Amino acid sequence: MKIEQLHQLFTESNLIDTDTRKIRKGSLFFALKGDNFNGNTFAASAIKNGAKYAIIDEEQYNTHPNTILVSNVLETLQNLANFHRRKLNTTIISLTGSNGKTTSKELINGVLLKKFKTVATIGNLNNHIGVPLTLLSITPQTEIAIVEMGANHLKEIETLCKIAEPNFGYITNFGKAHLEGFGSVEGVIKAKSELYNFLRKSNGTVFINNDDQLQIEQSEGINSINFDKNKIQFLEANPFVKVVYKNTEICSNLIGSYNFNNIAAAIAIGEYFEVSSQKIKEGIESYMPTNNRSQIINKETNKIILDAYNANPSSMSAALENFNQLKDATKVVFLGDMFELGKDSAKEHQNIVDLVETYNFNKVYLIGKAFSTTSAKNAFIYDSFETFKASTEKLIFTNTTILIKGSRGMALERILDFF
Repeated sequence: MKIEQLHQLFTESNLIDTDTRKIRKGSLFFALKGDNFNGNTFAASAIKNGAKYAIIDEEQYNTHPNTILVSNVLETLQNLANFHRRKLNTTIISLTGSNGKTTSKELINGVLLKKFKTVATIGNLNNHIGVPLTLLSITPQTEIAIVEMGANHLKEIETLCKIAEPNFGYITNFGKAHLEGFGSVEGVIKAKSELYNFLRKSNGTVFINNDDQLQIEQSEGINSINFDKNKIQFLEANPFVKVVYKNTEICSNLIGSYNFNNIAAAIAIGEYFEVSSQKIKEGIESYMPTNNRSQIINKETNKIILDAYNANPSSMSAALENFNQLKDATKVVFLGDMFELGKDSAKEHQNIVDLVETYNFNKVYLIGKAFSTTSAKNAFIYDSFETFKASTEKLIFTNTTILIKGSRGMALERILDFF
């Protein structure tokens, strides 16, 4: 079947499903494959549950009049998304970076929503499947789409750009994330800059933080909209970040001075698209972090900063630096392992331990296999969460500010059960 014909079928419902547990009536079911599943085996049940058609790539499952056999289901989904994107007049802003992608995306969407009909990546569905699904959620009424792009290997951002064909781009930063896949920080820079490369060739436009020299260097030769601390002033982060823009104080619900750049980018993008300063303020202030991202939780007399969605050396260093700057009298830290660091894992975990010990925190807890091999003088160390759990019945703190930070696989939000 030609992509034009498939797109015509798609326009009948504008619904794409990839999970038979969540089939919507009239949808197209794409039988994707994973490490532990083969969507082709669910094609018949998808149709039975309400899908109008099932797109498959294994002939043995082509047993129903409403199955559509293609050579590769994933590539077909991506091609359909690109075809759909080209049918639209929607402006697409793509963003990537080592840290702050999802927060920036939510802030940008919050600001642009004040003036435009927008679509934004749901959660962090930012990979080779999530980006096509985001594009296919765009309707002819959508004026601007904010598409988050994630990667842990070279050429992935390049592929996503070919699918989404963005008009604008923003890279939050270049940091020590996914070093196992990228090989080095240089690999990170090269991979993230694939967004710049696409926009350079397509005569697109990038938003550049003038306080980030790497952004300036990597974006040379591209149309750019620049912003910096001279235009958007940082006031404080104690704990929430406050900024001043056009003589207006904006009080965010985000903790950590490291979130200043995310806020500044959203303001700059809003300004470019002529959102009023008052509406920009409303957009920034309306965003509430969720899903274990920089959340503040009050438990009895304690204030807990839960930042357990993800972690890498760059984000963990920034979180610790910010935590150290807080004016609270009593501070306790729980840190979990950082994943996907490859050969640099031992060194980077030791660097974090060395950094922690330069600060005068009241107590430090290190949890995980990588942290357990470090040399720490003043910390409680556990080689796994299970070990921590076995030795801990209840954590008793009073009038204490607590930071919980670790990679998603550590699921450190479980520590909340001990308070």
